Amino acid sequence: MPEPSRHLVGLLLGTEEDWPQAFEALTRRLGTFEHAGQPHVLDTERVRIEPFDLRSKTHYDIVIDRLAHWYYHPREWLKKIALMDDVYLLNSPFTFQSMEKHSAYCALIRLGMKVPETVLVPYKNPVDNVRWAYTSERYNAPFDLGAIAHEMGYPLYMKPFDGGAWRGVSRIDGDADLLAAYDESGEMLMHLQKAVEPYDVFARSLTIGPESMVMRFRPDEPMHNRYAVDHDFLSDAVGRETVTIAQTVNAFFRWEFNSCEMLIQGDDVLPIDYANACPDVAVTSLHYYFPWAMKTLVKWTAFCTATNRPVRPHIEPAVWFAVADDPELSYDDKLAAYQALAADYFQRDRYQDFCSTALPHIDEMVLEWVASPSFEELLTETVVSTYPAHEVETFLAHFRGLLGLWVADQAG
Repeated sequence: MPEPSRHLVGLLLGTEEDWPQAFEALTRRLGTFEHAGQPHVLDTERVRIEPFDLRSKTHYDIVIDRLAHWYYHPREWLKKIALMDDVYLLNSPFTFQSMEKHSAYCALIRLGMKVPETVLVPYKNPVDNVRWAYTSERYNAPFDLGAIAHEMGYPLYMKPFDGGAWRGVSRIDGDADLLAAYDESGEMLMHLQKAVEPYDVFARSLTIGPESMVMRFRPDEPMHNRYAVDHDFLSDAVGRETVTIAQTVNAFFRWEFNSCEMLIQGDDVLPIDYANACPDVAVTSLHYYFPWAMKTLVKWTAFCTATNRPVRPHIEPAVWFAVADDPELSYDDKLAAYQALAADYFQRDRYQDFCSTALPHIDEMVLEWVASPSFEELLTETVVSTYPAHEVETFLAHFRGLLGLWVADQAG
């Protein structure tokens, strides 16, 4: 047998420890896998942040980024290694920097999705630029924020155009809330968005490569209880639509590790948030769904490296807009076309074949790992570092129960 091709996976991390340890443990357990007669091995390394020469070569084959959406130095390094070294990135730093939530709203509206009415309002406070006073005096048009809100109709939400982790999000029920939230926004650039009320279900879809897990999300619950273990909370048609919207977002923007939030109102699916450069994959929030996320991340990483998946960091909107602008197509026709485009971008058929031939035992491997002392150690370490000492046993029992349920479901 030939020597294995070794692929170095860089983990660009912030404060997380649980999922990186899980990913590292699973790649070690995976060991050597074979594709097209060639053995392959995934090695992992946590990326260090340091000065870099633009002409220097990197030793990484693929990087999973969890940091560059707010830390500019590693973001520029990611751009460099994508442009110059053909390193595969699960999320494009080019689109996460420039598209943010605002452009994502615009694209989804253009594609015909049911995005709630949304207005971008100017800064409340002057930006830190010496040209502000002249420009604003000469060109900033006066506007009546209250009149805009009344025309849209309360309730509303005010949230930053670039968003992230519920930062700066305010519910607006009337004029007093509106003025207070706008005053507090300072130099943040804000959207006003019509609230979707009443709604039946809040769904959050975590998508990794061509796979999506749609979960029932309860945003008013504490983080450990926000994801309900509920397998049948959507009809088949609505479930397919949520997956299509999530995968359309990711394929359009070149985001391959991203979550999408949608509100379900009857049979209508209204996407409200879908630019999450650092989607939630903590064991203490995903719990039951954590093994799926780790397994899928390993599978997609293995596929991208072993098949030498080409780097495509920039969006190609023309094919999507050709569907969007076709007057002969119904909404359902467009969804079907978008799903086909997403499947083509993610090479879904090739990926599924790869998983069945190169990684046939990965389900069994992950199940064994979650039931092992190694996983118990990871879970205990995470809970001890996350919760006050007097709550540790309570939360350990909570997460053990949910993950034990996952083990039982998979084993059954």
